[in-house]
Amino acid sequence: MNLTLIGVNHKTAPIELRERIAISRDELPEATRALAAVPGVSECMIVSTCNRVEMLAAVESPQTDLAGFLFRHFGLDATLLGPHLYQHQDREAVRHLFRVAASLDSMVVGEPQILGQVKEAFATARASGTVGGQLEHLLQSAFAAAKRVRSETEIGSNSVSIASVAVELARKIFGSLNGRTVFLVGAGKMSELAARHLVQQGAGAILVTNRTQERARQLAEPFNGKVIPFDQLHEAAVQADIVISSTGAPHPIFRREHGQSFMHRRRNRPMFFIDIAVPRDVDPEVNKLDGIFVYDIDDLQQVAAAHMAERSRQAGDAETLIAAEVERFHQRRRTVNVAPAIVALQQQAEEIRQGELRRAQARLGPLTPEQVAAVEALTRGLVNKFLHPPMQALKQAARENDPTRLEALCETWSLPSASLPDDEPGTASEARPVPSHKPETPHVNETSVVGGGK
Repeated sequence: MNLTLIGVNHKTAPIELRERIAISRDELPEATRALAAVPGVSECMIVSTCNRVEMLAAVESPQTDLAGFLFRHFGLDATLLGPHLYQHQDREAVRHLFRVAASLDSMVVGEPQILGQVKEAFATARASGTVGGQLEHLLQSAFAAAKRVRSETEIGSNSVSIASVAVELARKIFGSLNGRTVFLVGAGKMSELAARHLVQQGAGAILVTNRTQERARQLAEPFNGKVIPFDQLHEAAVQADIVISSTGAPHPIFRREHGQSFMHRRRNRPMFFIDIAVPRDVDPEVNKLDGIFVYDIDDLQQVAAAHMAERSRQAGDAETLIAAEVERFHQRRRTVNVAPAIVALQQQAEEIRQGELRRAQARLGPLTPEQVAAVEALTRGLVNKFLHPPMQALKQAARENDPTRLEALCETWSLPSASLPDDEPGTASEARPVPSHKPETPHVNETSVVGGGK
């Protein structure tokens, strides 16, 4: 199996580019099946959040053109997207996936949402029929590693989340949050978390709108909030001191003219927009208006970075744990590769055992069922004891990634050659340019983000 992971994230690409390649929850199955149709791809999945779009694939060759798929699918020129792409192979791809699932590659290290988003992407790939045994084993190992990081380190303590950062900024703008009206535009998880933080700090009325009114009602209930019909969102926004927006719309829903109207009707009382959507819900031009403060997901990242000293120490422990989990995964992977040789060894031994039993039976004559069972148990036990040392030797050579010793062992017992995967640490680097491609018929896929995770 050759593993390839390619994508962009908040560290390699600005939000202006990430929002052009974000894939909505509704469009994710189709995009995943399209990736699976690329020649050379045997299994695949796509993770799309506000901070990353990554494609993971089991491929026939490391040269399988995943970058070309990205350029074609989004209708983007290679010179625009290529410099922001990173690509990892085999062991580095495994390490990157494990770090993503464990929230070590997140905008806010230690946040819990990303693991759920990776699981959701995996479930979508499963439902789309693009995942088999290879990625199944890899993803289950990634989830187990993430669970260990969460339970064995304190990386999730001393919480520094996008929601908590947003609250801190709101307090700086308004001083006190007591009685401030909060408007949730879009009913995503991150909006709920931010609203919960704001209410804890004294915020007053909660307004909620969503294209699906039932989802808005479900979000409003815990806060005793008021549901606003989505077609009345601009009218309702005038009442809000703090607007948290994450709709997943393909274009901004708050533009400069809306901001000018808000300021006029609010008599220049300040408004704070927390835009956690990708593509963005608030046009950057709105931030140029006096009295309106707009923070998008990249702005929040910069603020969060100042709060990460303790998380960084815990991240070091987590990185050590992830390195051990990556090595464990590859040891198991290498052991699986010697399975055919072990099976052949067992078959050879069984053929010898059966042949000796037939010869012995001719000399012993008829045996009772109890005697047959006793002879079977005796001979099987002997064979298993003799097979144990060579089987362990094969597995050990595989675990230690020693192809010379493995080949010698296979030759000694006349077994089929067992190859080891090329999973030694690679040298893939972040944001390395990929070869230029000429996009085929452009198809601009204007999509939105899944949730508001990291």
